[in-house]
Amino acid sequence: MATIYGLGAVILWGMLALLGTVTVEIPAFQLLSLCFCISALIIVIKRIIIRKSVFKKPSLTVNQWLFGTAGLFGFHFCYFMAMKYAPAIEVSLIVYIWPLLLAVFIATKQSLLKALSGGCAGFIGISFIIIGDGDLSLNHNYLSGYLLAAACAIIWSSYSWYLSKSNNDVEDIAWLSAAVALLSFIAHLQLEPSSWDFTLSQWTGIILLGLGPVGGSFYLWDIGLKHGNKQLLASLSFSAPLISSFALYVAGLNTWSFNIVTAVGLILAGALITNIKGKQSVDTPETESL
Repeated sequence: MATIYGLGAVILWGMLALLGTVTVEIPAFQLLSLCFCISALIIVIKRIIIRKSVFKKPSLTVNQWLFGTAGLFGFHFCYFMAMKYAPAIEVSLIVYIWPLLLAVFIATKQSLLKALSGGCAGFIGISFIIIGDGDLSLNHNYLSGYLLAAACAIIWSSYSWYLSKSNNDVEDIAWLSAAVALLSFIAHLQLEPSSWDFTLSQWTGIILLGLGPVGGSFYLWDIGLKHGNKQLLASLSFSAPLISSFALYVAGLNTWSFNIVTAVGLILAGALITNIKGKQSVDTPETESL
């Protein structure tokens, strides 16, 4: 069941592009701050509903605070900055090296070759989605953007690996979300103009992002990595861009193409290569659901 939670996070990340179409005019760090505020409120609302004390002392160690905040804020900060200095296609492709890195980080010596093979198949699959019919031409003038995108991949794969080894309570994500919301708001004040005149559709998009791709998904990812099949989740993480393309197609904002079919085959092949006949790591008992 925990693996299903983790897959739920991947599906929610796949909805990011669609929801982003209604919030595209909101300054990036301002949007991030609002979304993480909603993420923190998820647990507050949950505890009110179940009639428990609203504020529960975090069980996070100093290292968990540092890794958690650096992972959640550092990834998004580097991503937004990378988009300023390099084309979106190249940035997206470099960022999505992270599932391959995660697969390698959590692999045993016996499963390392399978992890590399399956990860490469998945990465080639998402390349068909991200590049599509566009023009991919790496240019040294965009080096700073490429390095920031590479930092994204390293940060998120490292955060996910550390998360899989951590023993903190899933509700502690709320405290990390609050910290990230504060840091994002500071970045917004320093780097962006403020705009609070949101339309109803924009407020709806903000709330849905905070409940889903930029908020609620991190709780699901926490559960999945701690108690689920980590290798399978690393492999299936490549499907997020595929889900994005499908969601945009259903909404009439994207066209169906042979690239999507090819990507499906390669991503599934990668997951199969990584997981078939392999000894899964011993998982801890399922955690309580949200």
